[in-house]
Amino acid sequence: MNHPADLVVHNTHVHTVDDARPRAEALAVRDGRIAWVGDGDAWQQLVGPRTEVLDANGRLVLPGFVDSHNHVRLGSDADCVQLAGAGDLAEIGDRIARRRRSHPDADWIEGEAFDYSAIPGGRMPTAADLDPYTGDHPAFVLSYDVHTAWLNTAALRRLGLDRDTVDPPFGTVTRDPATGEPTGFLTDFAVKGLSRDGHRALRAAGVPWADPGRQYRRLVSSLDMAARYGITTVVEPQNSLDDLALFERALAEGRLRSRLVAALFHPRGTTAADLAEFAAAARRHTGDRFRVGPLKLYIDDVVEPRTAALLEPYAGCHSHRGETFYPPAEFAEVFAGLDAAGFQAFVHATGDRGIRTVLDAVAHARAVNGHRDARHQVVHVECLDPADVPRFAELGVVACMQPRHCSPDIAGPGRDWAEAVGEHRWTKAWPMRSLHRAGAALAFSSDWNVAEMDPLIGLYTAVTRRGLDGGEPWMPQETVDLATAVRGYTLGSAYANHLDTELGSLAPGKLADLVVLSRDLFAGPPEAILDARVELGVVGGEIVHGG
Repeated sequence: MNHPADLVVHNTHVHTVDDARPRAEALAVRDGRIAWVGDGDAWQQLVGPRTEVLDANGRLVLPGFVDSHNHVRLGSDADCVQLAGAGDLAEIGDRIARRRRSHPDADWIEGEAFDYSAIPGGRMPTAADLDPYTGDHPAFVLSYDVHTAWLNTAALRRLGLDRDTVDPPFGTVTRDPATGEPTGFLTDFAVKGLSRDGHRALRAAGVPWADPGRQYRRLVSSLDMAARYGITTVVEPQNSLDDLALFERALAEGRLRSRLVAALFHPRGTTAADLAEFAAAARRHTGDRFRVGPLKLYIDDVVEPRTAALLEPYAGCHSHRGETFYPPAEFAEVFAGLDAAGFQAFVHATGDRGIRTVLDAVAHARAVNGHRDARHQVVHVECLDPADVPRFAELGVVACMQPRHCSPDIAGPGRDWAEAVGEHRWTKAWPMRSLHRAGAALAFSSDWNVAEMDPLIGLYTAVTRRGLDGGEPWMPQETVDLATAVRGYTLGSAYANHLDTELGSLAPGKLADLVVLSRDLFAGPPEAILDARVELGVVGGEIVHGG
């Protein structure tokens, strides 16, 4: 009683993700940290007059979720036409028409989350597809993965894109092979459009989506969502130095209730002066609520528009297998330089050749620099050749994966991902179980707003590989058990970001980041995971959701 707890949770199943004590019936929090974890009524000795005592009635307590790849700054934009779920061009057009009627004075028509499969014939969209629905209003529409942008003819004119212009800073222009005219489809938007130069160019051109005020509204909306879903630590994987002011503002205004790690974008051509600025930013931001440090790179793009780098040609193609953004030898030298300078790298790689190129670069860096506890990450790991599975553990590389992406209603048979790689490569799709059995560190995440932010949806998909409406699983041999999935969303992601000594498990001395769920996920069928919700979220002993 000399040191009573601030918070006690009892009559619960505490799944600690702590190998020293995997399960408990109660825990206590004091001064922002876990003070005690145990069983029975021993918690009563920690109760004082000001202790908040919560009877969990058998519900599940987990460490707070650590979402290791969550684009909270991009978020979802209320000022955009929402195109998720639009199954064809007619539905896309209908949603745009409704937006035009409800916002007749808007200068631009902006949309987000169109699905490649909505475009007929397996082709990519064109300005001619948008023009009948948009008229003379310029239209700027992002794909669901934010890797491509779709413009109408009016937008091409407004942005000054024609057969004689070079590619703008915000994307690579797809051109008609016969005329050289832009088709209205931009690739490489994630690499260029989300870069510092790309955002500045979009703002200068008057595209409202890129306005800092709009960005801040998206950010705080996403942060509120993260708190509601029990995400106590967010890793925002791609930012420029210009973007850090948004997080500083959110922290100052009390809107940053979760912890946040911001990675800085390292495009090809990043200079030594840029790296010095990155290092200086990391030194300025070392708090437990807001930290800057890792670097984000791309080695390839995405499978659906056939811009990921594959070892063999895409299905139905004689020779096209995608390209890497760097020649492999150049990337290996860039990577070794970053490793020698002490940076941690997050490398986007979806295709099997892209992933192998990254692993080869890590091996080169080790050979040049020697081993260090870098915890470099390959992000996405969508199509992985079996020969490269053991290399993750051998090289100490973290597999940062998004279970929801492998759901059959997103990537399975009949969807663009599965059709692009071909059935003979489906066994390479998101091999979570194979990586886990080979000893790789798994870090799970949402990739919001590419997919739903809710970690419970990710847990469900990881253990079932089914769609949200049930149905047949896709590649069920690569499911993982629930305990492994929970570890991926907690201690695994904390480890991936050098936070595991403080976060990711419920053990005495660690920061008190935890969630109380509405039901015990371990006591029912996997389908029941989708019926659960986060009832209480705690960050550093402070209740940030529920209560």
